[in-house]
Amino acid sequence: MADQTDHFMREVQDEMRKERLARTWDRYGVFIVAAAVLLVLGVGGYQFAEHRSLSARQAAGQEFEAAARLAAGGKAQEAHQAFDAMVKNAPPGYGTLARLRNAGAYAAEGKRADAVAAYDAVSKDTSADPLLRDYATLQAALLRVDEADWTEMQNRLKDLTNDTNAWRAPAREVLGLAAMKAGNQDEARKAFEQILADSAAPPSTTERARILMTILTEAALSKAAQPGGAGAKPGEGSATK
Repeated sequence: MADQTDHFMREVQDEMRKERLARTWDRYGVFIVAAAVLLVLGVGGYQFAEHRSLSARQAAGQEFEAAARLAAGGKAQEAHQAFDAMVKNAPPGYGTLARLRNAGAYAAEGKRADAVAAYDAVSKDTSADPLLRDYATLQAALLRVDEADWTEMQNRLKDLTNDTNAWRAPAREVLGLAAMKAGNQDEARKAFEQILADSAAPPSTTERARILMTILTEAALSKAAQPGGAGAKPGEGSATK
């Protein structure tokens, strides 16, 4: 008897659930179908957009490689035209890379002014990736180190030499070289010491900083040992009668 009662109760509950489901469907069925359709369209639209984005990136990658081959093959004019076309048509990331590679091509051709101008344009473009902007700043400074004065080099590199910048080690190296060129031995020594104290600095940069520090030290000792040098006592090095 208990089994029959349980079976009857289950049938009643099933019927009640079916009735509630039917009422819910009558009231909200249209909205449920619409939501399902929108979900399918949304997923489909997202996948379509991703496919187009991936296709654009793949095409841009191929264009970049083709332009780079032109540059490596000495076809400078064709390479510049290809990179310029990428800047206009490629996705933003590839567009920035094309501008940087174009600037590098100018530098390789010995056109320093054009290269510096191209790098400066990227470094001032707020829509570009900050890491690439800083790279452009560093490259422009490197091209200017032989001609620029100490103040210009400081202004170019001041934001790159802080402890959190990814390019701090090479930026400090270039700043140190600029200081040596300007005869500012203290600033040069400071820059190289920062490199030597930075455990994250590339080994090659650290080794060059160590060599340059040795050169600075030997130059200072040599100067001090000369008559009238920094290490000379008052009166030493003067002519005696």
